[in-house]
Amino acid sequence: MNSLGHIVRSCPFKTLAKSFVCKSTLPKCIKTLPIRTFPCREFQTTCTLKHGGDHSGPQSEEETVNVTYIDRNDNKVHVKAKIGDNVLYLAHRNNVDLEGACEASLACSTCHVYVNEDFFDMLSEPLEEEDDMLDMAPFLQDNSRLGCQIILTKEMDGIELTLPKITRNFYVDGHVPKPH
Repeated sequence: MNSLGHIVRSCPFKTLAKSFVCKSTLPKCIKTLPIRTFPCREFQTTCTLKHGGDHSGPQSEEETVNVTYIDRNDNKVHVKAKIGDNVLYLAHRNNVDLEGACEASLACSTCHVYVNEDFFDMLSEPLEEEDDMLDMAPFLQDNSRLGCQIILTKEMDGIELTLPKITRNFYVDGHVPKPH
């Protein structure tokens, strides 16, 4: 046992190596690899990896785009975003109630937004998968898009995105993912 109370055993590769292979031909990592077994009730943690793009803010004014979210109560939330930001993840980072139940995998319509007409034509054409999900969105309009598919460009400075009054979450258990 080591000082933490863990049982430390020798590497089984070393034992195997003594019988079949010349020890000097083993990679250094196998020669020095300690095998540790932990008590079955010990709590272990791992580091987390956030997804959804770079979480740092814009580095300069040239990289900045102004976005306005209009929530379900008609309150405006003004956000400074970075060129290349995804509208869904930007909303999550700024506590805008844009759900995104499928976490941007094009499997739901809970990040449905209305794009103001001045900017709607600047967006690329939606993929067939996005159109399929939008077909299931309540209160569909001509300017409807999925927030997870809108990537901000410099030309979109000043874009306004309105959240529909309701969304439809297809999860049976009512799963609502936590913002990343």
